[in-house]
Amino acid sequence: MTHPLKRTPLYAEHVALGGKLVPFAGFEMPVQYPTGITAEHKAVREAAGLFDVSHMGEFMVSGPDALALVQKTTVNDASRIEVGQAQYSAMCRPDGGIVDDLIVYRFADRYMLVVNAANLDKDWEWIQEHAVGMDVSLEDHSGEIALLALQGPSAREILRTLVDVDLDAVGYYRFTEGKVAGIQGVISATGYTGEDGFELYVPASDAVAVWRAVMEAGSDQGLVPAGLGARDSLRLEVGYALYGNDLDDGHTPLESGLGWITKLDKGDFVGRDALVRQKEEGAPRRLVGLRLTDKGFPRPGYAVHAAGRAVGVVTSGTMSPTLGYGVAMGYVPAELSKAGTEVQIDVRGRLVEAVVQRPPFYTEGSIKR
Repeated sequence: MTHPLKRTPLYAEHVALGGKLVPFAGFEMPVQYPTGITAEHKAVREAAGLFDVSHMGEFMVSGPDALALVQKTTVNDASRIEVGQAQYSAMCRPDGGIVDDLIVYRFADRYMLVVNAANLDKDWEWIQEHAVGMDVSLEDHSGEIALLALQGPSAREILRTLVDVDLDAVGYYRFTEGKVAGIQGVISATGYTGEDGFELYVPASDAVAVWRAVMEAGSDQGLVPAGLGARDSLRLEVGYALYGNDLDDGHTPLESGLGWITKLDKGDFVGRDALVRQKEEGAPRRLVGLRLTDKGFPRPGYAVHAAGRAVGVVTSGTMSPTLGYGVAMGYVPAELSKAGTEVQIDVRGRLVEAVVQRPPFYTEGSIKR
C-alpha cells in the first residue's frame, strides 16, 4: 500500500511559480522552477534564493531530564550549547550506524531537534523509546511549523527590511526569536549552501504570507525561488553531507567525516561503545571528497576504482555549476582517503581520472562564521 504524498503549506505557491514537483521524502517538492537548476544555483551564489524546506521535522524536548535525553541520544555535547545557540549533531544506533543527522536548538525552556523529513517517523520513535523512564515532555510540531531558507550574499539585506531584530547579532549557528513580515517566528543562521543566509521557522498557517513578503522584498535584488536541485548542487560544492546519500545507518560518524561532532569524552550515549572501539581500531573506510580531473559527470552509485579494481562508490555527485568540473563524495578504504590520492570513477563504462580532495570544493562563499 502506497501512502499519498504530503504537501507543504507552500505547495500552491510552487505550482503558481511553475515549479516542477517531484516525490521527495514523502512530500511533493519543487526540484526546480522554469529558469532551471543552474540559474537557481547561480542566483544563490551571486544574489539570493528562497527555499521551501517545510518538510523537515521539529521535535520539542522539555522537562527536568531534557538535556539528559538529548545527551543520551546524540553524539555531540549538548551541555555546551548556550541559549540562542544551535548545534549540529547525529543520532546513532548501538552499533554506531547513523540514525539521522540533526540540528539541536537550545531555548531557555526547551530543546528543538530539527530532523530530516525522510526519517521523521523513525526519529520520533527513536526519541520516544529512549525517553522511557525519564522526566521529559516530547512534542512533535513538524506539521505546525513551516521552514523557509533564504540563502545568498544578498539574503541579509533582503531580510533586514522585514524583521524586528538585529540580524547582525545572529551569528553562525545562532538564532533569535522575532517577527518576520509581522509574523512571530524563529530566525536562525545554520545554512546549507556555503552562502550567508537565514532559516525562518514560522507557523504553517502563515507560511504563504511570509514567503510572499520575502519574495517581494527581494524582487529588485535578484532573489529567485530555488528548488531541491539547486539545494543539492550548492551543498555538494561545499561538501555538506546528505542523509540517505552520504550518511546512513550502515556507516558511523567516524567513517562519515563527522568525527568532529562525536564527543566520546562527554559521557555515555547510544553507540558510544562501538565508536570508541572503532576509533581504537581505526575506521576501515572513509567518506571523502572527489574532484574529477578529466571530463565526466559523477553520479551516485558510480564505482570508484584504484589499482585496477573497484574500491568504493560515489554517494553524491554533480557537475559543479560554479567550478565547471565534476565534484563528488564517496566511501573509499581508509588507506585511500588521504588528500591527493589519485583514483578513477567509472562513468558509464569509462574510467575518469579523479583525486581525493578535502571539501569544501568551493571556498568563495559569503557565509559569515
